[in-house]
Amino acid sequence: MEHVAPLVVDLDGTLLRSDLLLETGLLFVRDQPLRVLSPLFWLAGGKAALKHQLAHATDLDVTRLPYDPAVIALITRERAAGRRIVLATASHHRLAERVAAHLRLFDDVIASDGSRNLSAHVKRDALVDAYGEGGFDYAGNARDDLPVWQAARRAHVVNAPAAVRRQADALGNVTEVINSPAGGLRDWVAALRLHHWLKNLLIFVPLLVSHQIVAWPSVTHAIVAFVAFGLCASSVYILNDLLDLRDDRHHPRKRERPFAAGRLSIKAGLVALSLLLLVAFGLALLYLPTAFTLGLAGYYGLTLSYSLWLKRHMVIDVITLAILYTLRIILGTLALDLPMSFWLLAFSMFIFLSLALIKRYAELYQLRDRSQGTKARGRGYFIDDLPMIASLGAAAGYMAVMVLALYINDAHSAQLYQQPEFFWLACPLLLVWMTRLWMLAYRGLVHEDPVIFTIRDRVSQGIALILALVFWAAL
Repeated sequence: MEHVAPLVVDLDGTLLRSDLLLETGLLFVRDQPLRVLSPLFWLAGGKAALKHQLAHATDLDVTRLPYDPAVIALITRERAAGRRIVLATASHHRLAERVAAHLRLFDDVIASDGSRNLSAHVKRDALVDAYGEGGFDYAGNARDDLPVWQAARRAHVVNAPAAVRRQADALGNVTEVINSPAGGLRDWVAALRLHHWLKNLLIFVPLLVSHQIVAWPSVTHAIVAFVAFGLCASSVYILNDLLDLRDDRHHPRKRERPFAAGRLSIKAGLVALSLLLLVAFGLALLYLPTAFTLGLAGYYGLTLSYSLWLKRHMVIDVITLAILYTLRIILGTLALDLPMSFWLLAFSMFIFLSLALIKRYAELYQLRDRSQGTKARGRGYFIDDLPMIASLGAAAGYMAVMVLALYINDAHSAQLYQQPEFFWLACPLLLVWMTRLWMLAYRGLVHEDPVIFTIRDRVSQGIALILALVFWAAL
């Protein structure tokens, strides 16, 4: 009987549209932020030692990883034809065995251990020892796979960069090329959350309330601050997505995010967030006051704390969100070197606390609606908390309106406006808007980001336009 060469399949970047070393590294940082430097010490013992430690220090859910359907189809086809299928990966054998057990498509697994990193020539030598030179077919994707392809009978090239593809073609044994849809501009726009930059317009609020909207130097500083903050915030969004991969993959909507779905690579995300931070702080240092740069660093530090720890704790998370929104206004005052307004900061804290509680309410409402447990994943809330969250959120919203009323009645504030009585119209308008927003949330019509919902909501847009006219009439 003629021997049929086995099909050997790589894992990272081939079968899996991700990298398990980076996956476990991010998971370790997310779950054990106080030990963030430990991987550096493990790496001193070699890459195999690092993989071994991370594999045993984390609990990666392999059932939700972004597997490539085209490679699954290749394996299924060849397995149906009677071929032996082998998973050969530089990832740690503990993870590889779990992947194989989940997919139930492999007859054997060859992987790294605590002393051997099964990559490049090491993988080639292991496969040649097992099956002989030219005694196997190999599906891979990276430069490290070139020596393995050279020793294989046939090469399957999967989602390889153009340079690697050309080098593989030169070997003369490429029998199949698989190019799955890759992430593009739309995915990067989604990852950067460019539509969330609308929230950063809060930086211009101090410019408006100080009546400097026509002062060009102040406008220029506000624009630079807006761009610098936007780049920093986009860096934070990418970092959040990378740290939240595990939770996002269990979410019916968030699992389609570019990094969770594997359309954008973790490595590309790490590079992008580093470049965004570099440009953001470069702009701040070159063109804005030192106080703004320090404030931006404080915003980033608080956001990092939120991503790693604060977001998991009841009450602390929503107050942190309110602070992060208020920091946008504070940074606007720092960029323009203006005095802080007690009234503006108090109003901001209460109104954004209400919006943060709507965000949590909407998450729990959808969880209850889907019947997917009693506790929000990665959060400190239970479904039974819905009534209390609604009470606290509505109260915070009404407190914001009360702060506005007190501001209007303040003698110093009245001096800023020729006809301050028009400002009283803002109070009932805000009461209508806030009450309506909570009623919609109660009916399950507000999804997880109430700020974006408000920006897109026609009624909210109309109320915002009337508020702008009220402000103009009071000047």
